[in-house]
Amino acid sequence: MTVDLAVVGGTLATADGTVEAGLAVDDGRIAAIGRERDLPSADRTVDVDGRVVMPGVVDPHVHLDGFNSIDSYETGTAAAALGGVTSVINFAWQTWTGEREKHADGPVWTDTGSLCDAVARQRAKASDALVDYGLHATVTADDRSVFEEFAELAELGVTSVKFFTAYDIGLSNGFLRLAFGRLAAEDLVALVHTEDAAVCEALTDRQRERGAGAPTDYPAARPDYAEAMALADAVTVARETDCKYYGVHTSSAAAAAELADAREDGGLVRGETCPHYLALTDAAYAEQGARALQSPPLRSAADADALFDALADGTLSTVGTDHVASTAAEKAVDEWWDCPFGVNSLQTSLPVMHDEAVVERGWSLSALVRLMCRTPAETFGLPRKGRLEVGADADFVVFDPTATHRIDAADNASRADYSVYDGREVTGRVEATWVRGERVAADGEVVAEPGHGGYLHREVPEWGPRGGPA
Repeated sequence: MTVDLAVVGGTLATADGTVEAGLAVDDGRIAAIGRERDLPSADRTVDVDGRVVMPGVVDPHVHLDGFNSIDSYETGTAAAALGGVTSVINFAWQTWTGEREKHADGPVWTDTGSLCDAVARQRAKASDALVDYGLHATVTADDRSVFEEFAELAELGVTSVKFFTAYDIGLSNGFLRLAFGRLAAEDLVALVHTEDAAVCEALTDRQRERGAGAPTDYPAARPDYAEAMALADAVTVARETDCKYYGVHTSSAAAAAELADAREDGGLVRGETCPHYLALTDAAYAEQGARALQSPPLRSAADADALFDALADGTLSTVGTDHVASTAAEKAVDEWWDCPFGVNSLQTSLPVMHDEAVVERGWSLSALVRLMCRTPAETFGLPRKGRLEVGADADFVVFDPTATHRIDAADNASRADYSVYDGREVTGRVEATWVRGERVAADGEVVAEPGHGGYLHREVPEWGPRGGPA
C-alpha cells in the first residue's frame, strides 16, 4: 500500500494525550497512525522537525459574508487557515435584505423568510472558501412558519438553529418555547444569544439621556445580570422541552453559574465562551476604545477567572471566536451605540488560547484540543473533524508551542484592519494548516487556491454526559 502523504518527526496532540508518532494520509483522510517505520510508504513525506501535530480547530461560531461582517468566505477562511482553523460554522440569517455597505445603520429586516432559502444563499456565496464550512440557520422574526422547515434543514445538513433575545430581532420566551419543542422533535440544537432586551434598552436609553457614550460606559448598559437572567429563562424553556441547548459567547461568572445549575443533571445544556472573554477585560475599553466593543461586553478579571473555571469543570465545553470583521474606521465613533459590535480573531484564537491556557495557566495541550477541536465537532455533528484518528479527515495543524511572536494587525488576512491583540506577544505559533490532506497555509502565507473548502453536511449530534478538560 502506498499513501498520498506521511507526516513524521512530530508529537501528536489529541484530546486524550500526546504521543510521538506520525500520520499517513490517503484520499484526504487519515489512513494510519504509528511510528514512522510502521507507516505505509508514501508519495510524499513531510518531516515536522519535532513540532506538535494537532487536529485542526473547529470554530462553531463565526460571522462571514453578512450584514454584520465585512469578511467574505475567502478572506475569512484565509484568516482561519492561517490560525489553524480547518472548519467553521457560519450563520444563514432568515430575514434580512441588502449588504452591509448599502445599509450603514444595519440590516433591513423583513417580516418573514425561509430558512432553507437562507442556507441556499450562503452556500452560493461560499465557492471560494479555503477551509470547510457549515451553517447554523438563524431565526430573526416571530414567524412560526419556519418550524415546518426544521426537518428539511436537517436533510440539508443544518442541524442547529440560532435565536436571539436581544436587539430588534429578539424573540419572546413564548416563541422560544414553541420553537424548542419543534427542534426537540427533530433532535436539533438551539443556539441562543441571551441578553435581556428590556434591561439593555432601558440602560442604553439612560446613557443616551446623560450623554454617557464613551466606550468605558458601555459595559454598564449590558450588565452581567441581563445576560444571566435571559440565559436562565432560555435554559428553563429548553429543559422543559428536552431541547438541546447551546449558549453562545458566555461572558460572565453570573451567566456561567446559571449554566452550571442547569448542567447538574448532565442534561442537554452546553455553553461556549470566546477567547476575548478569557484574554481581555473591560480595561480594554479605556485602552483601545470602541475597537474592543462586542456584545455581550468584556467583563472583569474575576469573570475571566470564573470562565476558565467553568471550562475546567465542564460547565462550558467549547471555545468559539464569534469572529466579526469591521474596519478601524467603522469602529471610530463618538458614542458607543453607533459602533458595530464584534471582534475579529479567527487568525489569532489558537495562539492566544495556547498562551492564556497552556503557558499562563498550565493547562495541557490535550485540554486545548478538547475545547477547540474535538468537543465542538462532537457538539455539532462532525464526526470526522477535530480528531486525529484513522478514518477522520486529514485536518491538522503543525504547531510550535515554544515559538514566541508578536501579533501584528498588518498580517491580517481578514478584511479587518485592526486587532484587539495587536502588539501582544504570545507563545505558540501555527506553522502550517492542512485541510483534507492538502496544505492550505504555511509560514504565515495562504498556499491553497480559493475553493478548496467544502460544505459540511452535519449529522444530528448525539450529546453525551458533561465533562471538562482533565
